[in-house]
Amino acid sequence: MASILIQNVTAITLDDQDRILYDVDIAIEGRNIVAIERNQVSPKNLVSDPCEVIDGRERVALPGFFNAHTHAPMTLERGWAEDLPFDRWLNERIWVAESALEEEDVYWGAALACCEMIRAGVVGFGDHYFWMGQVAQAVEEAGLKANLAWCQFGIGAEHEVGGITFDDTVRFAREWHGAADGRIRCALGPHSSYMCPPEFLHRVVQAARELGARIHLHVAESQEQVTNSLAAHGKTPVSHLAALGVFDVPAIAAHCIAVDDEDIVILAEKGVHVAHTPKTYLKLAMGMAPLPRLLEGGVNVALGTDGPASNSDLNMLEVLRITGLYHKNAQNRPEALPRTQILRLATQAGAQALGFDGSGILAPGHPADLILLDTCAPHWFPRHDLAAGVVYTAHPSDVSHVFVDGRLLLRDGELLTLDEERICYEAERRAFRMVGASMRQVRKYQG
Repeated sequence: MASILIQNVTAITLDDQDRILYDVDIAIEGRNIVAIERNQVSPKNLVSDPCEVIDGRERVALPGFFNAHTHAPMTLERGWAEDLPFDRWLNERIWVAESALEEEDVYWGAALACCEMIRAGVVGFGDHYFWMGQVAQAVEEAGLKANLAWCQFGIGAEHEVGGITFDDTVRFAREWHGAADGRIRCALGPHSSYMCPPEFLHRVVQAARELGARIHLHVAESQEQVTNSLAAHGKTPVSHLAALGVFDVPAIAAHCIAVDDEDIVILAEKGVHVAHTPKTYLKLAMGMAPLPRLLEGGVNVALGTDGPASNSDLNMLEVLRITGLYHKNAQNRPEALPRTQILRLATQAGAQALGFDGSGILAPGHPADLILLDTCAPHWFPRHDLAAGVVYTAHPSDVSHVFVDGRLLLRDGELLTLDEERICYEAERRAFRMVGASMRQVRKYQG
């Protein structure tokens, strides 16, 4: 068991009192925070030896970010589908590229995403993709926390990436749930109500109950989906999923852009976690999910980046900023979404959505999932309000240290757990091969 002492740091606790504690020491034993005190902790007070001491002067400590919804291996498609509406983005570029996806590609794309997320202060993420055993391997090596869902369409193995069956995805969830000393959790990942038939969703619900797992899927991404759902089922996507029992188990509903007041009541009553990914909505001109109405309705909303094919990066600091700026302007209310509320959506709410309930707060007894930001760069000065600085000023380059379960993943800007240079090389090489092979196949089919 390792001990770490962070001395003379400013701590944004995100506790019930929204305290900012100046010049405190944060003591970490093993996986947990054991003390946050003003000049009261010394290395000799800690059980473990040796104790690493970190100088926290000019730094801010806060809970690490939980990225509630992404498709991490889609780093391989970053910049591949630009300036297109959603339907063309998906059908003409993304599905085409993924037709050439190979299993090992997923590992390198996910590993690249882990490098990027650690450098942006992310300590955990919710992933929804294919060949999730490869993602799990990358997560285990990176030292991050993750809730992993293997995406399926439920319309026959011949239509699934890699010809994977539902039983294969259940086997993955059973094997990896609780792995990496509890850092990996698993969910079942039907793509959406518009892709997955009702009988398949019934199977997913039954399996989720048996496994004690969450369900993670896309919900109500457009008004067109709502119209189609009403025509096919006589219900909105939210009410359709509720009727099928999908929300009777813990669920992560990504997006919920086109939801009405009755949908919001269902989401709140069922305890559904909604993942809000505003950068994707803006970039693909999809409209904006009604975040204020969801929050006012009592829905647990957590922030996410979505995949880097649609929003270009995995920068949760930028998501914080966009969330505040967009919704303040849309409501014409600069007092809307206070800075500490935005921070909670990116920390506590995300941790709860992904099943890591103790994270998202700096307090003794809680997991040591925290980050340090260096506030010495010119864009921080003058430092009137450090919480506002995190939301509206900070850059990933300011993240100096990242801890997950008390383990250092980033120390003074040095990534400790992954071979970043090799990962960048392998990911780019495979990305070029993948998109090149997919376009050759399309030209062969067309000609």
